[in-house]
This record gives sequence, C-alpha cells and structure tokens, in this order.
Amino acid sequence: MRLPIRAIILGGLGAVVLGGLVAVAIYTPPVPADLYVATRGPMAVTVEAEGETRVRDIYEIAAPVAGVARRAPVEAGDPVIAGQTVVAEVDSGIPAFLDDRARVQAEAAIREAEAAIDVARSERRQAEEDLSYASTQHDRVQRLVERGATSLTRLEDASQVVAAKRAALETAQSRLAMAENALDRARAMLIEPGADGDGDGPCCLEITAPIDGVVLSVAVESERPVAAGTPLVAVGDLADMEIVADVLSADAVRLPAGAPARVLRWGGEGALAARLNRVAPVARSVVSALGIEEQRADAIFTLVSPPADRPGLGHGYAVWLEIVVWRGEDVLQVPVSALFRRDGDWAVFVVDPEGRARERAVTLGRRAATMAEIRQGLSAGDRVILHPGIAITDGTRIVDRAEVR
Repeated sequence: MRLPIRAIILGGLGAVVLGGLVAVAIYTPPVPADLYVATRGPMAVTVEAEGETRVRDIYEIAAPVAGVARRAPVEAGDPVIAGQTVVAEVDSGIPAFLDDRARVQAEAAIREAEAAIDVARSERRQAEEDLSYASTQHDRVQRLVERGATSLTRLEDASQVVAAKRAALETAQSRLAMAENALDRARAMLIEPGADGDGDGPCCLEITAPIDGVVLSVAVESERPVAAGTPLVAVGDLADMEIVADVLSADAVRLPAGAPARVLRWGGEGALAARLNRVAPVARSVVSALGIEEQRADAIFTLVSPPADRPGLGHGYAVWLEIVVWRGEDVLQVPVSALFRRDGDWAVFVVDPEGRARERAVTLGRRAATMAEIRQGLSAGDRVILHPGIAITDGTRIVDRAEVR
C-alpha cells in the first residue's frame, strides 16, 4: 500500500527536525581562551627593590676650634673647588664676662707683673754694671800681662769673671722678657666681650673645601657660637654616586657578586645601569605597611651610568631597582599564568592539533615575575592556555579568543 506524498514529506521534515534537536543537545561549543606559544629566548630572574642615591664619600667639615661661626659663605648646591672655595669662617672664641672676684684678681695680677718688670729691669742694670766693671778689670790685667807685670793665671781668672757676668746679663734680659709677657697675659684677662683687640691677629679662620664637588648641606647658616667639632658644612662629589637598596634578607642571599641592575623611576629618560658592590652582613627588623615584620638588609650598588646620562640626580633621591639574579640566553619559557598545581606537581593545558585541551605535567626551572623556565614536558611551538578556568578540562574544545573577536 503506497503512502501519500504528503505524508512522506511531513515524515521527512519531522525526521530532520528531530535530528537537529538531537545534534543541538549533543553539541558542545568550544571554550574561548587566551593562548600563548611556548618559545625559546633570553630570560632573566630579577628582584625589585626601592633604593636611595647617596654620594659615596661625604666630607663633613667641622669647626676646628671653639669660637663664633660667621654666616655661611656658601649654600647647598654651590660648586666648590678644593683648596680655593671658602666654605666656612670661624672667629676666635669670645672671652667670658668677669665677676668682681675675677676682676680684682686680674687687676692684682697686672700690678704684680708690673712690679716683676721693675725688678727685672733693676737686675738687668746691675748685670750690665757688673759686666762693664769685669770687662774693665779684664782689660787692665791684659795690659799688665803684656808688660810682664803679672801672671797669665790672673788674666784667665779675669776672663772667667767676664764670661760669668755676661751670662748673668743674658739671664736678666730673659727674666725681663718673661715679666713683660706675664704682664701681657694679665692684661688679656681683663678683655671684655666685644672689645677690640690690637689688630695684630687674623680676623678669622677660613676653611676651604677639601675636594672638588658641591655643597650638600649647610648645618650652620647664621652666625652663632660653636664648640670645637661642631658640623658646619657637608661637601661631596655628585659624579661619584652609589645606591642603597632595601631588600628582603631572603633576596639578599640570592644576589650574586657584581649583579647588574637597572635603575628605573629615577625621574629622567630611560634606565640607568648599576652594579652590586656589596651586601650588608647585618639585617634589621622592619614592619611593612601591612603590619608584617620582615628582615631586610642594605644592598650597595655602584652607579655605572656616567653623570651626563643622569642630569639632575642628586644625593638622597628615591629610585627603583630591577636587580638581575640570573640570566639565560636560550630558555624555553611560558607565562606563569599558564601554570597550575595538580597532585603536588606543576601542569599546563596544551591545545592539540584538533583544538582540544590536553593536560600535561611539566618540570619547572627558574621563575621570574611573569615567566617560568620549562625543563621537561613542553616543546617550542606548543600552544598553552593562559588563566585556565573551571570550564576547561582535559579534552575540552578550545578556540583562540583572539580569533573570536
């Protein structure tokens, strides 16, 4: 029995609709994902740290004697020349005010010194008279010896007396000089603050710069009394700079000797070059902004870039360091965002030629901030999935998100 053509057509349409519904129910659309092609190339492991510039050798100039420091002749930033530029001036000390007892004692000392001068002058006159008389007697004895009227022994005795009188005169003159100096010392005790001296001494002690460089700071700007050893001016050479970086003690242990570093965010164009000089052997406890106590150490870097490449960079400026701990030239690497843990090991999702995700265990080498070295499990050219979510499992169909856009 033959079916009508209409029934056949309707039956075929129903079968097509039913098949489409089944296909829609079974079909799973591909999951869009960000892909990265594993490549070989240079890779560096770095440590980032905040740093501060400083002049390597700072010369702090202090007052060599107690006195009054005059107003500073220089300002911070002024260039100085070694042995020529005057950076500080110190007047001699100001005498203290005398109380009644000290004044009476000083006046008495003056009168005593004046009396001692009178005594010394009298002794000198007496010594001069004795020497004159001894010389006359010597001349008389010498004439007698020449005529044969007396012996040579008497002449020798007269010569000895003249020598003794001459020595006595020299002693009297020295005592007179001592008495005069004692009088000057006693008069100096009566000098009041602000009194003018005799004008023979220097006006002040001028201190010149010890090196060629610039003035870093001025501790005493206005005129004021200072004690011996009081800091006045600090001088340094901005061409000889270094950087002190604050690093975690765990990172400080990893820094190799002479590690290179890039100086970033220093305020100028481009990056500057630096090289690790030494790491402080002692760490210190620091509480971070999050309230975590950390052990930190100072790493000292020599600024390699010439002064012409860092104009305006001064002492105490803040910088950011990117320190190279390890560098490889031919390293198979993938982004850290492609890695995830599976049963204690590291794994990635690799997209196979059919466009499906395949989980694959990998062995890591060194890790940088954004990239990781792959020692086993991948080959150059493999496509890995970045940031794999819960929608991606082994066998999931994948489509490159860049192709969907």
